[in-house]
Amino acid sequence: MASYNKTCLECNQGYDGWCCKPCNSKHFRNDFNKWTSGNNKIDKFIQDAQLNANGNWEIIEWIPYDRFKDVKQIGRGGFGTIHYASWIDGFIREWDIENQQWNRYPKDKEVALKKFDNFVNFDDALNEMSIHLKTNGIGTIRFYGITQDPETHSYMMVLEYAADGNFREYLKINFNNINWIQKLKNLLDLSYRLMHIHELNIVHHDFHPGNILSSNFDSYMLISDFGLSKLIGANPNNPEKKNIFGVLPYIAPEVLSGEEYTKAADVYSYGIIAYEVVTGFPPYPDIPHDKDLAMKICNGLRPKITFHTPKLITRMIMRCWDARVTHRPTFKELHDELRIYYFEYDDYLKVGKNKDSETVIQIKKAEEFSANQESTNTTTTTTTTPLNYQTHPQAIYTSQLLNFPKLPKPKNEENFERDLEELTESMSLENNNKGFITKSTKSVKI
Repeated sequence: MASYNKTCLECNQGYDGWCCKPCNSKHFRNDFNKWTSGNNKIDKFIQDAQLNANGNWEIIEWIPYDRFKDVKQIGRGGFGTIHYASWIDGFIREWDIENQQWNRYPKDKEVALKKFDNFVNFDDALNEMSIHLKTNGIGTIRFYGITQDPETHSYMMVLEYAADGNFREYLKINFNNINWIQKLKNLLDLSYRLMHIHELNIVHHDFHPGNILSSNFDSYMLISDFGLSKLIGANPNNPEKKNIFGVLPYIAPEVLSGEEYTKAADVYSYGIIAYEVVTGFPPYPDIPHDKDLAMKICNGLRPKITFHTPKLITRMIMRCWDARVTHRPTFKELHDELRIYYFEYDDYLKVGKNKDSETVIQIKKAEEFSANQESTNTTTTTTTTPLNYQTHPQAIYTSQLLNFPKLPKPKNEENFERDLEELTESMSLENNNKGFITKSTKSVKI
């Protein structure tokens, strides 16, 4: 006989989780004739989500445009414009039995509205919405519903607003104040988010710091923009699948040379982002992002990791951007590895444990180097000093269509594999003693 944690006060039936699903489905169904988007596909998409929601994070709704105020454009992405708005009613929390209506919270909630450009195919927009809904609640920007601009008739996604903006701008402004425990936390957080996205058999396709958002980067990070994402195995005969769209420095070389986008390509992008977390600098800022750069990436060019980076982090980054696709780690492997580094160093900082571990020794040296650099280069520590670097006018860090035919088959630079093997061998005994197995760079498989 089934046992339940809660009893519904409306139907007196037992249920587990956030809500009594049969009662909620009934209330949603009763409202179906009270709204329409004007598009049958969107109506069905919203209705199906409501009937199948296991928690309020899985609920989306049709939101009339007049329920927003203070709407203003704040940015542009590869497929549309981003607007700030205040949502007068707020999102659905639960059913109010006494008043027979949905309880909403909070009033005047800040949200972002993503308006699709006219050239975006409607089915592609719906695909983005569908994939975004699947990821609600696992570390992505929350998707609340759909609305429509009354002037242009463009459909808009209603999304969680990230007050601190994107990770690239955050790093540029705050990097000199970010210590190593925060860097490890950021890397661990991102690996955790992507691990869960990949567990859903979703590949992101356009993973770069501009698509990492937050309202407080010290505490958490959220993944956004699933415009290029897809479910693995979906539309295998799509003739447009070879089109390359994204930010060139973050696109895996095998994708540039025409191969299919896989989970391993997201791992490559993560490796470039990890480099950025470690150094503060975007990849290749001083050269054009053109076919010549794409050619060099396929031939093994990678950003230069600074010499004072802990070798355990250097090795992790190198494994991620290895041209040999099957040698890259999975996000599960990255998460397990980073979790050990983070908690070893965190325990050292809090209670003085692990002071003789290789993890602590390496990261302490990196912290000491950064502290010496700051004392040499600055006269005050009370203000935030943005990173100072020049960006070439053709170094483009927003997603764009890239058409580079006849690129060579990807390979590593001449000494890459030797250097990676030496790093692996020097760390293998220490890592095995810490409780996780360092896989040979010859056998890691996605």
